[in-house]
Amino acid sequence: MDNLLTDRAFWVNYWERKNGLSVNIPADYLFHQELGRLIQGQQVKTAIELGGFPGYYAVFLKKYFKLDVTLLDYFVHQPITNELLQTNGLQQSDIHIIETDLFNYVPEQQYDLVLSCGLIEHFNDTADIIRRHISFVKPGGTLFITLPNFKALNGWFQKEFDRENYDKHNISCMDPSFLASICEQAGLKVIQSRYFGNFSLWLEDEKQKPAGVRLLKKSLWVAGKILTKLVPFNSKQLSPYIILEARKA
Repeated sequence: MDNLLTDRAFWVNYWERKNGLSVNIPADYLFHQELGRLIQGQQVKTAIELGGFPGYYAVFLKKYFKLDVTLLDYFVHQPITNELLQTNGLQQSDIHIIETDLFNYVPEQQYDLVLSCGLIEHFNDTADIIRRHISFVKPGGTLFITLPNFKALNGWFQKEFDRENYDKHNISCMDPSFLASICEQAGLKVIQSRYFGNFSLWLEDEKQKPAGVRLLKKSLWVAGKILTKLVPFNSKQLSPYIILEARKA
């Protein structure tokens, strides 16, 4: 498990200190346009979210696209996921749950869509974790991965004011060309691998940060939003996310 930048204790602590996890997932949830285009264009019927507890994207896919959805994670606290499902008008049976170590699990089936949002950057061996994603993709299916771009201004902010969180991330993997090359070497056709989003800043447990840090974050957030609203563009310097989409032959 040397490949992993976090451990089970980290994730138990991470989720147990969170409040307000049971939220109503909106139709315009982050990456909704990209996922909607993909699902409709590829006639997706089945999907699995890897490392996605409590299951926001699994819920999103079930709620708005009626997919047959599975959630797989190393840590799943079922009551939290059940409450999330109830908040979104879904039943416990609407999402299949697999609680397992991805490194010791052999997929029992493959899916039209395999996605993870904020997972691969917690591993040192990026090629290995992506290949494990690919093992879940059926022929003709699609791999959809998103991760934060900590090489942007947001990354500098994390490094300066939340170094503990920053160090839980593999910064070197946050490179669209690098991610695309891994998929190409695995025989996938890369549909897109790019920076995504005009601008954003965030901090984990922001309310617990010093007032000065919160004020600086708010000031930079407002300035960045104004700038990128006037001149909207995706860039390595400002975009908060990276999207990777690739298709299996």
